[in-house]
Amino acid sequence: MTNWLEVDAYAKEWIKEAGERIKNSFSKKLLIETKSNKNDLVTEIDKATEEFFIQNINKQYPSHRILGEEGLSSSIEDLKGVVWIIDPIDGTMNFIHMQRDFAISIGIYEDGVGKIGLIYDVVADELYHVVQGEGAYMNAMPLAPLKETAVEEAIIGLNSTWVTENKRIDPKILAPLARDARGTRSFGSACLELAYIASGRMDAYITLRLSPWDYAAGKIMVEELGGKVTSLRNEKLDLLTQNSFFAGKPGVHKEIMEKYLHNGEW
Repeated sequence: MTNWLEVDAYAKEWIKEAGERIKNSFSKKLLIETKSNKNDLVTEIDKATEEFFIQNINKQYPSHRILGEEGLSSSIEDLKGVVWIIDPIDGTMNFIHMQRDFAISIGIYEDGVGKIGLIYDVVADELYHVVQGEGAYMNAMPLAPLKETAVEEAIIGLNSTWVTENKRIDPKILAPLARDARGTRSFGSACLELAYIASGRMDAYITLRLSPWDYAAGKIMVEELGGKVTSLRNEKLDLLTQNSFFAGKPGVHKEIMEKYLHNGEW
C-alpha cells in the first residue's frame, strides 16, 4: 500500500527546494533553446529542475515512474502503478521574459487515478495542493468547493489564438463566448490557470492544445472541488497524449458545452 501522506510530504519538500533553486537562477544568464517552434522554449533550468525531481523520486521511490515535459526520464506507454507527471517550469516564456507567472506542476497518479496534485507559483510563494478526498489548499488555506457560475458572470482563460485564424478550430465557435463572458484572460501558464479556477480567481479555462504535464496536477485539484475537466468534445482526457482541454466550474462548463461547443458536435 502506498503511504500517500508520506509521498505528499516528500513532494512538498522537493517542490519548495526546486523553487528556491529556480529563484537563485534569476541573476544568471540563461541558455535558451527552441523545441518544436520559435515560441516553444526550454532552458537549462527547466532541464535541471526535472532532473532534480527524477533523482529524488528514483532514490526514495524506485518503483515509481515519471513522465516529464523535458523527456529526461524513461518513456512510458501506460499509467500502471504510481506515475509522477511533472512540468518543471510551466510558463517557460514567462520565466524567461518576466521572471514571474510560471509554476512547477506535479500530478501523481496510481493506475490512472489522480492522488496528489501540487502547483507551486514560485515567485508568489503560493503552493496549491491536493490529496484526493482530503480537499484542496493554497498554502494552509482550505479552498472552498466550486459554485455554479453563468457565462455572463465568468472570467474565462482563453488565448486570443483560438478566436483568430488558426489551424485547430474555426474562430467563430469561441468568439461568441469571448463576447458573452464577463472577461477573458491568458496568463501563459496552464497549471496556474487551473490553480486560479480552484481558488476562485477564474471560472473556466479552454485551449485546443495541452500536454498531460500541463494539467495533471490541476485536473486533480479542480475535480476535487467539484469542477469538471474534459476535452472540448466533452471526452475523457488521455493522460499520455496531447488533448484539447476544457476545465470549469460545474455550471459554466455545462453552459459552454451546450451553448457554444454544442456538446462537441462542431
